[in-house]
Amino acid sequence: MNPATHNPEHFLWSFDNGVGTVTLNRPEKKNPLTFESYTELREFFRALVYAPDVKAIILTGSGGNFCSGGDVREIIGPLTEMDMPQLLEFTRMTGDLVKAIRHCPQPVIAAVDGVCVGAGAILAMASDLRIATPDAKTAFLFNRVGLAGCDMGACAILPRIIGQGRASELLFFGRSMSAEEGQSWGFWNALVAANELINEAGKWAERIATGPTFANGITKTQLNAEWDMGIDQAIEAEAQAQAICMQTEDFRRAYRAFIAKEKPVFEGN
Repeated sequence: MNPATHNPEHFLWSFDNGVGTVTLNRPEKKNPLTFESYTELREFFRALVYAPDVKAIILTGSGGNFCSGGDVREIIGPLTEMDMPQLLEFTRMTGDLVKAIRHCPQPVIAAVDGVCVGAGAILAMASDLRIATPDAKTAFLFNRVGLAGCDMGACAILPRIIGQGRASELLFFGRSMSAEEGQSWGFWNALVAANELINEAGKWAERIATGPTFANGITKTQLNAEWDMGIDQAIEAEAQAQAICMQTEDFRRAYRAFIAKEKPVFEGN
């Protein structure tokens, strides 16, 4: 699969000038996920590892909502009829989507309006940057449907974003987090008006796409890898990573631009 030219079946994809946009597109149901869309999204984000032309990703939803989670009739209903091996195959597959988002080298920007619940909240959580509107309503509502909050990495990732106590509150109660709470807690990087959401996400993505692409990929890798490192190990890992980046042409371009008192033009190598 070449993501830059991919023609997906279960979401919309556009690509221009280094920036790709994934749009969940079932607006009549607030963009829920199905078995098929989970699988296609997982394979798509996995393939981004081999897509150097794609510099940044915007993940959003259509119709004024982000994602209402797993489709009740197409996923939740069938899950109640599955045996344990089938259920484990499903939960591993959904977790693999989060891994694919985290492991692709491109920074992923979630642009969220309206409903952002269940697996939708997980997709926003898994992204690198998150922009929302004041109307965004986010809930990790697994508890409310009789399930544990430990879904798709929520117990590992969410506390690292908003803190253990706040994550515990959302996961035990399944309550909705308002946009204002989300911003004050650090879940949302910014709140913007609905009519500015995609435009603002595009500006952020363009800044990333015109930046030092190789170095940005290293930053994302280290942000993930250093979760499990001690301080000494992390400092050594960053020393090695930065030494690699110092061999890139973008580093030399930045130096030459500084000497010439010009703005550097990065090319990603």
